[in-house]
Amino acid sequence: MQSLYSFFKTEKKEIYTDLFFLEQSIKNTFSLYVLLLGYLKALYDHSTKIKGDVKKVKTLVISDKFKFIIENDILRFISEHKSLNIFISKVKASDWEVNIDFVISNYEKLLATAFFKSYVNTKKPNLKEQRLFVSNFYKEIILTSENFFDHIEDSQITWIDDYPVVNTFLLKVISKIDPKKTDSLPFPDLPKNSEDFKFGTRLFKKVISSNIDLNKELEGRTPNWDSKRIAMIDLILIKMATVELLYFPEIPEKVTINEYVEISKDYSTPKSKIFINGILDKIVKDFELSNRLVKKGKGLL
Repeated sequence: MQSLYSFFKTEKKEIYTDLFFLEQSIKNTFSLYVLLLGYLKALYDHSTKIKGDVKKVKTLVISDKFKFIIENDILRFISEHKSLNIFISKVKASDWEVNIDFVISNYEKLLATAFFKSYVNTKKPNLKEQRLFVSNFYKEIILTSENFFDHIEDSQITWIDDYPVVNTFLLKVISKIDPKKTDSLPFPDLPKNSEDFKFGTRLFKKVISSNIDLNKELEGRTPNWDSKRIAMIDLILIKMATVELLYFPEIPEKVTINEYVEISKDYSTPKSKIFINGILDKIVKDFELSNRLVKKGKGLL
């Protein structure tokens, strides 16, 4: 959507420039995942440094409790994971040493939380409790930190949109980590031959190549709206959805409609979801009547 917006907004349209941006954005999603895992590693490593030099700790309370973080098998597993450390080096996501203030400030917030005090009182937490502790730290401290959010936003322009998706995925990963299984910490790969990568680039190209036909498809389907009055984001989302309906038979029409209505909630006006839902519903009905809607494959209703 962003790449298409950039393409249609620019007077001198060069598809390969925006296609390259799209490809880099997909790759950068993985970099964000590594960066966030690297932050958990940095938290654990900070605790081990405190253990090695208690004199530098501001209070006795902190020095007395760091061991509960060091003894957390989930954090230790993440910190020592060989693949993660390799990826951190490759994607240059190890800047938490440079931005150590983000680690220290959230570390001190952690020690003051009710869930940390409860965790300490557990004495010998089991694996489930250790996972919950790491998840609570992530949800209650990292995700609520405006400074952390600003840092992500300033680091990479596309990360602000990837952040919610990657956070959701990471929390699911944490809930399933088994320190005895190296592969319980997955590193999804999105090479150019992956299905997701192919889908994104194909959709991007198809919307551009079919733009004239897509404009014709909208004629008569927006009786109360002149095409020039439709918000560009809404227009792009409708065109993307129409392309999915016509050229991606494996995607159920209900899935397409729901997905683009949801996207409009985040990126367009408050009334856009109603407008887009109405237009797409009409398009689907028209396509069904004219036998243009051909869907097949798994997951179809």
